[in-house]
Amino acid sequence: MRDIAVRYGFLVLFAALVAYFASTADGFVSPQSAVFIFQSVAITGILALGVTATLVVGGFDLSIGSVATSAMMAAAYVMVVLDQNALVAVLVCLAIGVLIGLINGFLIVYMRVPDLLATLGMMFLLLGLQRIPTEGRSIAAGMTMPDGSVAPGKFSSAFLALGRHRFDFFAPNLVPVSVVVLVVLAIAIWFFLEYTRFGRMMYAVGSNERAAELAGAPVKAYKIWAYVISGIFASIGGILLAARLGRGDIASGNNLLLDAVAAALIGFAVLGASKPNAFGTAVGALFVGVLLQGLTMMNAPYYTQDFVKGAVLVVALVFTFALSTRAKR
Repeated sequence: MRDIAVRYGFLVLFAALVAYFASTADGFVSPQSAVFIFQSVAITGILALGVTATLVVGGFDLSIGSVATSAMMAAAYVMVVLDQNALVAVLVCLAIGVLIGLINGFLIVYMRVPDLLATLGMMFLLLGLQRIPTEGRSIAAGMTMPDGSVAPGKFSSAFLALGRHRFDFFAPNLVPVSVVVLVVLAIAIWFFLEYTRFGRMMYAVGSNERAAELAGAPVKAYKIWAYVISGIFASIGGILLAARLGRGDIASGNNLLLDAVAAALIGFAVLGASKPNAFGTAVGALFVGVLLQGLTMMNAPYYTQDFVKGAVLVVALVFTFALSTRAKR
């Protein structure tokens, strides 16, 4: 029974949560509700997949929320202030993600700064840096710049489609582009981690770094690549967020870090994996989206949502670690 609880307990909890909201929140089971859940899941899930890559090598990335917000502000700045096209904005954002991932990896691997401290420092650095070009103001078409001039550019329709277009997969205008991006990235990172030599070596590094090093694995390279992947995924999340909002809002990414970390950690409990994995992270992101949508539709006070998320996370971790440890005994 304990083995069954470890393996399927979280999925039972998930099913019970959906059933509870379906019976108590009017309109929870509807295409409109599904759209809101998908939209809330997409960006959080993409960032959580990046966190998963760092967890696989035994690290942790606290800077993902700031990277996503910086990418969002950079996309807005490139198109609105510099009057460039969508392709240039996307490439700049991806370059930012790669650069920050390399810096994080360098600090952790070569400077031997603990991962939590290195990425925490990067988080605060980016929080300040992204506000400097506009003196702390959000970026929108027609805004007045600090020097008194008016920004000449605007968000291109092609770029906005990344955050606002919806596909007719199951119903008209139901599935946003961001959800398709999440699914593609989740499948890609799952296959990469589970079925490629590079991915399996990343797991080996996270499981026993010393043993992997003695076996001849380039441990430092694997760890740096994990943070580069995290940076790229965070920048993709920032691109989609900018495309959805149609502006560079400095406050819009405040909750991205906590929700993404919660999704990645909840993934440990899915099917009793007891390890970071892309499938579990995707399910964890969906769980967080369902939870927040259900609480919102039940008119739960906003200040209780973080408490509920924390309580659910604790329960998921109990399934992962406490029960699984006893089962192994």
